[in-house]
Amino acid sequence: MTAPTDPVASDSLASVPEPGNQATGDPGAPSARVSVGGVAIPGLRFRVTPQHIRDYGILVFAAALFIYFTVASSTFLTSANLLNIVYQNATIGIAAVAVTFTIIAGNFDLSLGSIFALSEVLGAWAAVHWGVAWCFPVAIGSGAIMGLINGLLVTKLRVNAFLATLASGLSFGGIAVGVTHGGLLITPTSSAFTFIGQHKAAGIWDSAIIFIVLAVILQLVLAYTVFGRHLYGVGDNRNAARLSGLKVDRTVITTFVLTGAACGLAGLIDSSMTGSGTSSQTGLAGQLALLAIAGVALGGTSIFGGVGSVWRTVLGVLMLGMITNGFDLLAVADYWQNIVRGLLIIIAVAIGFVVDRR
Repeated sequence: MTAPTDPVASDSLASVPEPGNQATGDPGAPSARVSVGGVAIPGLRFRVTPQHIRDYGILVFAAALFIYFTVASSTFLTSANLLNIVYQNATIGIAAVAVTFTIIAGNFDLSLGSIFALSEVLGAWAAVHWGVAWCFPVAIGSGAIMGLINGLLVTKLRVNAFLATLASGLSFGGIAVGVTHGGLLITPTSSAFTFIGQHKAAGIWDSAIIFIVLAVILQLVLAYTVFGRHLYGVGDNRNAARLSGLKVDRTVITTFVLTGAACGLAGLIDSSMTGSGTSSQTGLAGQLALLAIAGVALGGTSIFGGVGSVWRTVLGVLMLGMITNGFDLLAVADYWQNIVRGLLIIIAVAIGFVVDRR
């Protein structure tokens, strides 16, 4: 098994040392000596590898989109608009940074939208019947329980993650409709319920702050903890990880629980934004799995597992948000948004596939 890759190390630019030092990366990759004014500097070389394109291509795409929209629209590069992009994509981002862990471990979770919807209505129901203070533990706890169910299906019953989460998502969505008696809104009367979704701190929406803080915490966990290293090992080669003594099932279950809890939090924030809980799958809940996994893939996380980073997922989600926001400002037809999103995702996945083959 290839040793688990620390994301900090893998995200740093590789360099070719002078003879006598241990080379890093692919020894067959072409290298170039750094020169200044046509004069080569001894001992300094750099390489551009497919790994660099996968890991840092997101920065190039994001910068190109940012520059284009800044030039094309006079209202794009304003603090209010940029903060609005983060705010509008906070709930998607919360789910995406968590499901990054699941995908790095080599699994998929297609039940994100249903967990989101059921947690949302359960949180709103708890706020109505038990008080607003109960909406947090109920929404987040129910999401974690649904994630635990997914994890047990995948690890103990050995059901393929794609099919397991597809089936569980249908069940969770049906329960959400049942709780709302066929899709009725659950609307808490307390103004405190809308606080987290509609309040600003220092001009920044609370939901955006939660998204940013959660992303930073998960990136640190991924980069600097034993669990993070185990996660890469499990995703890289599950059988070898098990033979090496890693608690594979426990690691996989933890990723699903984390994803479920994050979707529960996202659902609670969404219901707080609107002031009510809904089981409808026609809104964000119906698109959450697609958008979250698209952001992860666009950020360069391998769909085969073993490779990924939270910070790149954040950029992937914000890029999708920039496309929507920028095209809306330019009055571009909606179908062009989907075309551009699809092309970017295809490019990102294709690059990842080339790297994995190497």
